[in-house]
Amino acid sequence: MVLGRRFDEQANALARQGRLAVYPSALGQEACEVAPAIVLRDSDWLFPTYRDSIALVSRGIDPVRVLTLLRGDWHSGYDPMACRTAPQCTPLATHAAHAVGLAHGERLKGADTVALAMLGDGATSEGDFHEALNLAGVLRAPVVFLVQNNGYAISVPVSAQTAAPSLAYKGIGHGVRSERVDGNDAAAVLAVLATAVEDARSGGGPWLVEAQTYRLGPHTSADDPSRYRADAEVEQWRARDPIDRLARQLRERGLLDDETVVAVAADAEAFATGLREHLAEAPDVDPGALFDHVFHTPTPQLAAARAAQERH
Repeated sequence: MVLGRRFDEQANALARQGRLAVYPSALGQEACEVAPAIVLRDSDWLFPTYRDSIALVSRGIDPVRVLTLLRGDWHSGYDPMACRTAPQCTPLATHAAHAVGLAHGERLKGADTVALAMLGDGATSEGDFHEALNLAGVLRAPVVFLVQNNGYAISVPVSAQTAAPSLAYKGIGHGVRSERVDGNDAAAVLAVLATAVEDARSGGGPWLVEAQTYRLGPHTSADDPSRYRADAEVEQWRARDPIDRLARQLRERGLLDDETVVAVAADAEAFATGLREHLAEAPDVDPGALFDHVFHTPTPQLAAARAAQERH
């Protein structure tokens, strides 16, 4: 979680320097970001959103490749098949049905694969989300939906998005087992997700886990959150910082000391330094690559567009 936060801070700095086009921070949501990487097996599949870069780094994916999308280079800098991780999804909830289909397909092949789809609270207002839950419920697919309820869909608070008592209720109507968890309690998130993943793997059907957390930073590096939320609200949630809470829990159990804290911080700083050095230079991109991998056999329109680009 410490390493993930330092990565997040460094990525924000790179966006301000123009090294990235934009960066959506997950500051304050580290417990929700790290837990999926811990509970999933290497053979399982992760379906992340654009905000889940920390989850990808936690899964062991090269951080430079994670940020390739946000540099405007390739849509996915890593190989999804090799990493068993789908490309980061920017359109809200469209990847949720992909997770259901993959999980169902793997089961038909006899594999015990679980797919875990990460979503935000805004995604639960999309039709794709409900279609995915309905399909998962009907198929009893081994899929887990992790909804990080961070309070806002850009500037729209949850209270203006839904009349449901909580987002977890949205799974019940689709026959999907649903649970709420304190998303800033790392141990609780880990326990609930581990139970959900292994139950889905053993044939228990799909799960929806709503993790109540908070986005301490802006929606993206291009956002001004002071226009739609009060500083007092942010400070209230800052007092529930997931890293600080975990550190206190570990210290109370005698599992964390000052020496370890210093060592972890040093590792995180070295990680950020390596990332900064690798992204110091602009990527060497070929504009013609825009036309690669669109169709197996290029259409006349695509060929004409490529020729126009080359003339330009």
